[in-house]
Amino acid sequence: MTDSFIDRLCKALRKGSVLTGTDIDSRYYHDLAGKPVAQPRAVVRPRTTEDVSALLRLCHGEKVPLTTQGGMTGLVRGALPNPNEIVLSMELMNAVEEVDISSGAAVAQAGTPLQKIQERVGQEGYMFPLDLAARGSCTIGGNISTNAGGNRVIRYGMTRDLILGLEVVTADGTVLQGLRKYIKNNTGIDLKQLFIGSEGVLGVVTRAALRIFPAPRERQVALCALPSFTRVISILGMARKHLGGELSAFEVMWNEYYRLALERVNGMVRPLPVDYPFYVLIEASGDDAHRVHADLEKLLDTAMRANMILDATLSTSNASAAAIWRIRDCSLELARTFPYAARIALDVSIAINRMDQYVKTIVARIKEIDPGAFTIVFGHAGDGNLHIELHHEHTPDRRQELERLAYQITSEFGGSISAEHGIGIVKRPYLQMSRTWEEIETMRTLKRVLDPNNILNPGRIFMM
Repeated sequence: MTDSFIDRLCKALRKGSVLTGTDIDSRYYHDLAGKPVAQPRAVVRPRTTEDVSALLRLCHGEKVPLTTQGGMTGLVRGALPNPNEIVLSMELMNAVEEVDISSGAAVAQAGTPLQKIQERVGQEGYMFPLDLAARGSCTIGGNISTNAGGNRVIRYGMTRDLILGLEVVTADGTVLQGLRKYIKNNTGIDLKQLFIGSEGVLGVVTRAALRIFPAPRERQVALCALPSFTRVISILGMARKHLGGELSAFEVMWNEYYRLALERVNGMVRPLPVDYPFYVLIEASGDDAHRVHADLEKLLDTAMRANMILDATLSTSNASAAAIWRIRDCSLELARTFPYAARIALDVSIAINRMDQYVKTIVARIKEIDPGAFTIVFGHAGDGNLHIELHHEHTPDRRQELERLAYQITSEFGGSISAEHGIGIVKRPYLQMSRTWEEIETMRTLKRVLDPNNILNPGRIFMM
């Protein structure tokens, strides 16, 4: 990449769109763990789809690679630039352009923070149900890029299920105008699906039409203590049966997570004692406050009478509900209280009836390598997604060995090595443990067709 190319960028795009040298803030080349990479040659901050198209045409013509960035909340180093790459930051394309109640849709630019969308549609009495702890800083473009899951997948599905249409710019600058605000559209191949979850390797999402729903008038949260994972599965079945469409979240926390969160994270409340084996957070929501409360209370009473749960508490206000959710949402804060160099974060999908044995297997086999290692386990059990943190403070030099072992065990249990965080660069060496050679080669074929010069997020997911 030559200086003359940077000059051409500056001339082709509006003033102030291109940052170079000392104008490039460190946030463009640091991740959540604070680990830096080399400073990019330039950071381009478009304001319109036309700006993105102009940039990609130039990069395509000169075969200049670039990395697309949103809120930089990813956990697989997928948005950190490789050496000699340009950063395409979507931070200035951050508008909620439209909220269309009649269509049940909102249109937002890709750089819009998730929380901003939630708050804007909330002004109309609606909700955008995608929700995760990074809501204040993650962007909808990044959510789409990784097909984010989060807290309410059990009721509303993944990001993929919440997208009506996308506007996308392909590697050569072509704009695909797919910003449609309706569900039914059987007019050939559904192109938007190619870009959801593809981590920016096939195109750059610039705008999205999102499904929104009337906001429930009532939301109740319960926290339950259980003696075994067998009981966790039983309570999940009961919750689905007793709450039906009111069930909006079902989260599980192993003892280590709950106990350490209360011990190590500031500002936490203690709704239940810390000596129970498992903790389950159940959220129910709906328009009839009396019914939501009664249904959840009946579920807890039935489970208590059957000796299925050991203890429970039910939220009495929005504040108490938020305090319970705070425990589940503090995972990143908790992780930061341990040394990064000796911490491995797993985001996996496992059949629910195999989760308990899977966790026990990982714990046992990790300890064969490092007897002092320990695990912290939590996740969206209702949709088969576990987050596991492996801590091996005595053997930081064996990280790769431990990581490979964990993913190999995931493969042995027929699981996915990435439930919602994506592959990026961190998980790329292990992709074949969840996908077949034929599947990966088909992905490469799509990449060759849509990005023949391999300029979009090169090296993410797979190598060409």
